[in-house]
Amino acid sequence: MTTEQEVREVAGRSRAAAAELAPLSRAEKDAALHEMADALVAASSDVLSANSLDLAAGRAAGLADGMLDRLALSPERIEGMAQGLRDVAGLPDPIGAVVRGYTLPNGLEVRQIRVPLGVVGIIYEARPNVTVDAAGLCLKSGNTALLRGSASAYHSNTALVGVLSEAAAKAGLPADAVQLVPGTDRESVTHLMRARGLVDVIIPRGGAGLIKNVVENSIVPVIETGVGNCHVYVDAAADLEMAAAIVMNSKVQRPSVCNSAETLLVHSAVAASFLPTVSSLLHEAGVTLHVDSFDLVPEGPLTVAAADVDWETEYNSLDLAVKVVDSVDEAVAHIRRWGSGHTEAIVSSDVRAIRRFSSRLDSAAVMVNASTRFTDGGEFGFGAEIGISTQKLHARGPMGLPEMTSTTYLVTGDGHVR
Repeated sequence: MTTEQEVREVAGRSRAAAAELAPLSRAEKDAALHEMADALVAASSDVLSANSLDLAAGRAAGLADGMLDRLALSPERIEGMAQGLRDVAGLPDPIGAVVRGYTLPNGLEVRQIRVPLGVVGIIYEARPNVTVDAAGLCLKSGNTALLRGSASAYHSNTALVGVLSEAAAKAGLPADAVQLVPGTDRESVTHLMRARGLVDVIIPRGGAGLIKNVVENSIVPVIETGVGNCHVYVDAAADLEMAAAIVMNSKVQRPSVCNSAETLLVHSAVAASFLPTVSSLLHEAGVTLHVDSFDLVPEGPLTVAAADVDWETEYNSLDLAVKVVDSVDEAVAHIRRWGSGHTEAIVSSDVRAIRRFSSRLDSAAVMVNASTRFTDGGEFGFGAEIGISTQKLHARGPMGLPEMTSTTYLVTGDGHVR
């Protein structure tokens, strides 16, 4: 059997399972999620053994420490993934929820209700926790999960999907509700992206290169997620102490994630009083600054000249581009030119500046006097997320359970004819 045939065969089984999964009750799905959580903890030793093979291969291949950390599992991380499944079980079921409903003058009752997307293909990089998170969110929203993790996590993902699939079947769900796409090379990814008619939507999670490849080459509909060239703008009317705290949190707390700030824009009216202070704090945290001018931030080991490439770069590291602007409009123009449409923040006490900033941007989230790090399903109160969408159709921003659904119009009559 060719790789294409293998991928299409798995996708076909996933589609058949989707028809069985869609009508299940919340109680049935929640019971399965708890069964999966318990099975995950019980199989910790087997999962860790599989993970050790991936870590050994990663070290031999020269994977960076940050990637190895993302790849590594531990008893604590496995328990955390299991708890995540239990948390998803505690969330409201979106399926069957009425988005809107009304009765027409002729007596027809019209209801728009949430239904599953169907078969959700997820292509992601070396983070085994995504395997469990995605499976749980797909199952709760009535979707089957067709998972294609990176080759670097193949053993871990195979073990995890085996545990989850067996537990789902034990709880009465179709065993094919959670499946791993066969293959470890790019060919299997290509065939998944071409399985239109079998796969309903693909969600890529990872770096810019992965997302670009999926968006440009998939003939299956794609929900674009993740690339985060996020900005913090410190306005002329900013509380500078507050601004420093927001900049530090946005950049330093967890620099490798998509909602970390990558560019700091500072109004020229406060640049002389703000930049020396915040630069010192950032340098103490090990942040390299890529600046448009050395007037306020002296050149040194952690200060370099910025080029155009810095304005468009998602560093995912302790690097921050810094630019002085003369107005809110200049800040907005810079963000609209170089930003990725993820998250932007303004620090200001000027209501007009805040309104001008927020109304003229084209991003999924705008923070007012708050860190960019709050763009997150958990922080927004969704309980969990499948990713952060930076596109405009269907879903935008953190994707919780409702965003994992489509809708159907259910029209009820009493012998009505047109």
